[in-house]
Amino acid sequence: MTDMHSYDESTDELAWQIFRYALNRVRLDPPPLDGPRSAREIERAVGVTITPDGLGGTRALELFIEELAPSCISTDHQRYLSFVPTAPTEAAALFDVVVGASSLYGGSWLEGAGAVYAENEALRWLADLAGLPGSAGGVFVSGGTAGNLSALVAARHHARSGSDFIPRRWAVVASTSAHSSIAAAAAVMDIDVVQADLDDHRRLTGAAVSEALESVPPGVSVFAVVATAGSTNLGIIDDLETVSEVCATYGLWFHVDAAYGGAALAAPSACQRFVGIDRADSVVIDPHKWLFSPYDCAALLYLHPEIARQAHLQHADYLEPLENGEWNPSDYAHVLTRRARGLPLWFSLATHGTRAYTEAVEHTIGLARDIAAVIASDDRLDLIIEPELSVVAFRRRGWEDDEYREWSRWLLESGRAFVTPTTVDGEMAIRFCIVSPRTTLDGLRGILDTL
Repeated sequence: MTDMHSYDESTDELAWQIFRYALNRVRLDPPPLDGPRSAREIERAVGVTITPDGLGGTRALELFIEELAPSCISTDHQRYLSFVPTAPTEAAALFDVVVGASSLYGGSWLEGAGAVYAENEALRWLADLAGLPGSAGGVFVSGGTAGNLSALVAARHHARSGSDFIPRRWAVVASTSAHSSIAAAAAVMDIDVVQADLDDHRRLTGAAVSEALESVPPGVSVFAVVATAGSTNLGIIDDLETVSEVCATYGLWFHVDAAYGGAALAAPSACQRFVGIDRADSVVIDPHKWLFSPYDCAALLYLHPEIARQAHLQHADYLEPLENGEWNPSDYAHVLTRRARGLPLWFSLATHGTRAYTEAVEHTIGLARDIAAVIASDDRLDLIIEPELSVVAFRRRGWEDDEYREWSRWLLESGRAFVTPTTVDGEMAIRFCIVSPRTTLDGLRGILDTL
């Protein structure tokens, strides 16, 4: 056995160095925001780290702490407001260390029964929030991209198995505000995306889906409709109820991408906006976005899991022992090897209870409304839309595109905040995405003051 697989005094010391750093990182506020460093700058500071004889654990950790980690932007910073941030609870972050140290395989019941049981409890909580029946189930995958792809693979498999008809092309209907991963999934699957228009409230409706279906050319068969419950750019929830009705009429798979917005199902003030999600054939919700879990954790839920299992089950001689009638998570997505990535969410839920999650999500929704009101009352600013969830989009009157970009760059380099511009209706805008309960109204006001 080589030394690198033995635990001795030096390993023990390295372990405590790593634990101390990890504990301090969880205990203290995230590191200050700083602008990105170039590859050349990092190379000058770090040099070559992979060598024949190794640097030793202490030196490798020093390089990470002193040079590599500060070259990253911590997504749990209270003023990280770009894209969709994350804000894992201390319990979830700490338990992620346990998951990594335990060498758990989360793909099968045979090898990970306890982990799978716990993950399924967390999935059940999410399914209950969505109003899905007790027979619903699924799997934690790496993110919304993997979840959307796996759901659409299951949907097409179901369409194929239900008919002898072989179309010239398969297709899905999605709106112009659908996440970019839908187009990516279509490219991987070699299918078409039929775009449906949004209504005046920037929502996909059943009427728009019907109109899109009428425009499908001969030889193209639509097998699924993708609705969004919390669009990434503006946080808009599609008209899930009318879209679900059209799907039922045409016998189409109804998929809901709630990767960001699905967390709001836990908030009484917002859950009524999701009417119709209980009729979805598949739903994606990312706990690593707004349900305070570390990366990478996305829940993929199916109304009828057996359909997904038929689509994704892998067959091989060496896999035969896994086919024992128990719940094997890898049967429900295009994965085989998987870490038990849902355990940090389970541990945090078990530690704090679901009421704490409701309170945290409600806090961020309220904060979005509060800062939107501040923006609406500011003569320099134009609020684009009243926030439905926790995304707030607005413009600085009189600014050109370059001014937005320069302000965003200066804001990060000065350590004040990380806010990237976006485009709404063809014009540049500023966007806050608030998911961290540590974000404050005063902090947001301070960002507005720089405008």
